[in-house]
Amino acid sequence: MKETVRILIPEDKVDERIAQLGAQISQDYAGKQVHLVGILKGSIFFICELAKRISVPVTLDFMSVSSYGSGTKSNGIVKMIKDLDEPIEGKDVLIVEDIIDSGRTLSYLLKNLSSRKPASIRLCTMLDKPERREVDVEVDYQGFIIPDEFVVGYGLDYDQRYRNLPYIGVLSLTKE
Repeated sequence: MKETVRILIPEDKVDERIAQLGAQISQDYAGKQVHLVGILKGSIFFICELAKRISVPVTLDFMSVSSYGSGTKSNGIVKMIKDLDEPIEGKDVLIVEDIIDSGRTLSYLLKNLSSRKPASIRLCTMLDKPERREVDVEVDYQGFIIPDEFVVGYGLDYDQRYRNLPYIGVLSLTKE
């Protein structure tokens, strides 16, 4: 298989949009502390850049859930690999995700985390594929709406590769 990556969203546009999201989140959480919950591994690049651009106090925690395995399509089963390190009761929680497509994983996470009695819970995603939505989830902060293509870069991977690209690209797999 030959793998090629075409740039979909260049690095400067990603940086510009993250700065805008940081400003909006700072405004919305004025006078509060926001507890960012990053969904590993994909959100790590996004959450680091976003946190730097939020001007209110920030705390961080991480979860790892999966519905992919090693392919390019969700297998539909959500599996929790790593839970939060600290309780979120009474905290203003912002889930930070790299991409939302089917909505299954985020629907599961929202229910799971809501049951832990946070003061509030919102959702921020860098990329959104509404065409692929199977379960409705409300996205409070959205970086980019993208077409139904398999994307890599800026934390998103294909079989653990391409996360380190500084832009969002579309991965094409072709037989040689």
